[in-house]
Amino acid sequence: MSQTIKITYREAFKQGLREALQNDDRIFLMGEDVGRYGGAFAVSKGLLQEFGEERIMDVPLSESGFVGAGIGAALAGMKPIVEVMTVNFGLLAMDQIVNNAATLLHMSGGQLNVPVVIRISCGIGQQLAAQHSHSWEPFFAQVPGLVVLSVGTHEDARGMLHTALQSPDPVIIIEYTSMLNLEKEISTDMGAVNITKAKVIKSGKDISIITYGTGVYKCLESADELAAEGIDAEVIDLRVLRPLDEETFLASVAKTHRALIVEDAWRSVSISSEISSRIMEKAFYELDASVKRLCGVEVPIPYPLHLEQASVPQKSDIVKAVKRIINP
Repeated sequence: MSQTIKITYREAFKQGLREALQNDDRIFLMGEDVGRYGGAFAVSKGLLQEFGEERIMDVPLSESGFVGAGIGAALAGMKPIVEVMTVNFGLLAMDQIVNNAATLLHMSGGQLNVPVVIRISCGIGQQLAAQHSHSWEPFFAQVPGLVVLSVGTHEDARGMLHTALQSPDPVIIIEYTSMLNLEKEISTDMGAVNITKAKVIKSGKDISIITYGTGVYKCLESADELAAEGIDAEVIDLRVLRPLDEETFLASVAKTHRALIVEDAWRSVSISSEISSRIMEKAFYELDASVKRLCGVEVPIPYPLHLEQASVPQKSDIVKAVKRIINP
């Protein structure tokens, strides 16, 4: 019989990272402050003492430089895990990610795989302001050649890394700063998780709520509140932002005939834009109501806490949006 343990989102990542390092000597972690400091968000705290400097590597403050070094190590047969402190800093490495990691398999005629895993902290982070807080998942999800994963649950925080390290292609793992201290129960014997499929987190028959990342738990809480009022919502965690598993969310819409897409990223040219388009293209005649989107306010993330919270969808916003769709 499986047992459960209460664990923080941060600790789930650490357990997955430690297990990966224990299982394969080719795997190493590199990034800013990941060693002696223990990581900007304490995910790698203690791992330097456990695995040594050759496998937990502090790097200079140059995202383009150390992401490029990770790509080179992957080409040479190693299995690097590159940590980029925040998604905003990831822009400094976009040349390496987009023009090298994502294209080398194609440009080499299939001769060169780039099995690098790049972990990036994303989203609002409890008053870290605009230079550290944006949700730029759509930037990465647009790029052919990348696998882009969003970690919306503790189970995925624990198990996604293992599967990502098996991929022959570059994998971007998007982690969420605001969830680091959040505690949830997970199974003590859980292993690797599927990184090719979206997941129906809660089944329902009245509306499909499609989300990812920080939206997952907020949508689940919203679904519980809606259930008390007689609305049976289905909640889908996309999990894989590229390539999208459209089969799962199209099947859900065919069942519920309504859809709300929730994300922290800005509404314009977003993940929700793509999901909405695919529903309209492939499931239009299944719909009993227009597809609706609930996204982040299109402003740089504010510093004051009340404005930061107001800039992304909250549970109350989700509940109101669903009710408007069900009872227009």
